[in-house]
Amino acid sequence: MIKTSIQLAVWLLAGSNFALQAQPHTGPEKPAATGISYWLTKSDASVKFAKQPANLVFKKGTSALPTITVDAAQTFQEIDGFGYALTGGSATLIHSLGPEKEDALLKELFLTDGNNIGVSYLRVTIGASDLSDTTFTYDDMPAGQTDEKLEHFSITREEKDLLPVLKKILALNPAIKILGSPWTSPTWMKTNNSFKGGSLKPEYYGVYAQYFVKYIQAMQAAGVTIDAITPQNEPLHGGNVPSLVMQPQEQADFIGSHLGPALRAAGLKTKIIVYDHNADRPDYPITVLNDKKANPFVDGSAFHLYGGPITALTEVHNAHPDKHIYFTEQWVGAPGEFPKNLPWHISQLIIGATRNWSRNVLEWNLAADANYDPHTVGGCTKCLGAVTIGADVERNVAYYIIAHASKFVRPGSVRIGSNVPEKLNNVAFKTPDGKKVLIVINEGTTTQQFNIGFKGKTAAASLDGGTVATYVWE
Repeated sequence: MIKTSIQLAVWLLAGSNFALQAQPHTGPEKPAATGISYWLTKSDASVKFAKQPANLVFKKGTSALPTITVDAAQTFQEIDGFGYALTGGSATLIHSLGPEKEDALLKELFLTDGNNIGVSYLRVTIGASDLSDTTFTYDDMPAGQTDEKLEHFSITREEKDLLPVLKKILALNPAIKILGSPWTSPTWMKTNNSFKGGSLKPEYYGVYAQYFVKYIQAMQAAGVTIDAITPQNEPLHGGNVPSLVMQPQEQADFIGSHLGPALRAAGLKTKIIVYDHNADRPDYPITVLNDKKANPFVDGSAFHLYGGPITALTEVHNAHPDKHIYFTEQWVGAPGEFPKNLPWHISQLIIGATRNWSRNVLEWNLAADANYDPHTVGGCTKCLGAVTIGADVERNVAYYIIAHASKFVRPGSVRIGSNVPEKLNNVAFKTPDGKKVLIVINEGTTTQQFNIGFKGKTAAASLDGGTVATYVWE
C-alpha cells in the first residue's frame, strides 16, 4: 500500500529526533539566503541533529571573541562521501523490516530532503565479515579440495539480503560510491586452511586476483558498481573471524604483479586502495606506494583509528601527495556512551580525518539488533550499529555523527580553509552548488561564544560544551 506524503511525514517524525518537517524530494535542502542555517547535536543527547529556528546573520565589524575564519579561496581535497559499512548482518536486519519500513528507513538514510540524512558512501564486505551470521567466501570448497579455475565462484548467497538492499539504495541514489573489502580469501588459498588468521599462499596470488575480477563482474551483472576495493581488511590483525594476515611487501607484490594487471586486463576501472588498517602503521601504505610495480595501480590508502594518531594520514599524504586518503572504519563499542562517543568521533573523524586529507569518513556497521547480532563465532560481540533494528528502529550515536556531514557535504564538495581557535575544532567545505558548510565541535565543558568569519563579515554563535553544530550558508 502506498502512503501519502503526509502519512510518510508522520511516520518519520514519530521515529526520529529531527526538528525538521518532511518535504517533497527536491534535492539537498537549501539554507535561507539571508543568513546561516544550523543544526545541533548535544553530547547529553537532549538535542539530536535538530535544525535551529533562527538563522545567524553576517554583519560588518569585529569583536574580541574567538573567530573561525572560513577561506573559500584555500582549497584542499575533494570529498567522495560519508556513510557506513553495510555488512551482511546489517543487510539482513534491514531487509527483515518488511517492504514498508525498509523503504522508509532507506529513504531516511540515503535521500537528502526533509528529515533525510543523505548517506553517500558505503563499504560492503567481499564474502563474510565478523558481522555476518556465519563465515563464508564466494568459493568455499570441501576440506582438501581446491578450485584454481574458480569454477565454483558464486555470489548467489548475497541475493537473499545484500543485493536487494543495495538495489533499493541505488534506486534512491544511483551515484553512491561503494567500496568492497574482504576479511579473508577462500581458506583453500591460505597457509592454515582456516577462516581465522593465516596468510595467502604465494602460488594463489594470481588465482585470488581473478577472484576479485569475478566479484566485481558479478556485482556489475547484478546492477551494483564497485567503485573501489581494498585487498584486505586489517591485514595486520589475524585474530578476527574471518581474517587474513598480509604484510606490506606481500600486499605490494600481490597488487603490482597480480591484482593490478588482472583488473586492467579485464577492462575494470575499480580503484585499488591499500592498507585498510590503523593509523599507527603509516609505514605500511608508504611501503606499498614506494613499490614501483604496485604504485601505478594504487589509487590511495585507507585507515582505521583503533591505534595511532589521525595526523598519520597527513604523513602518508605528504609521502605520496598524488595518491588519495580514505577513512574506512571506526566502531562504537556497545552499549555506547553518547557524551563521549559524539565529541570524540566528530573531532577525530568528521573533522580530524578530513583535515588530514581523507576524501570520506565511514563508521563501522550500519545496523545491529538489540543483542549486537548477527556476528560470527569469534567475531565482534559489542559492535553498536548506527541503528538498532527490532520492532522499531532506534537511532544511535553513529547515525548523528555521520548525519552532521553527509546531509550537507555532498560528493564533489571541496575542503576549504579555516583556522582552529582553542577548543573550537572545526572543518569547512564548499559544496558543488556553492554553499559553505562549517562543522564545529566545542571540545570544552562550558558554553563558548565565538564568531564565524567569512569575506570580512562575522556572525555571532554560541555552543554548549560537547555540542556539535553544522552551519550552512550561501
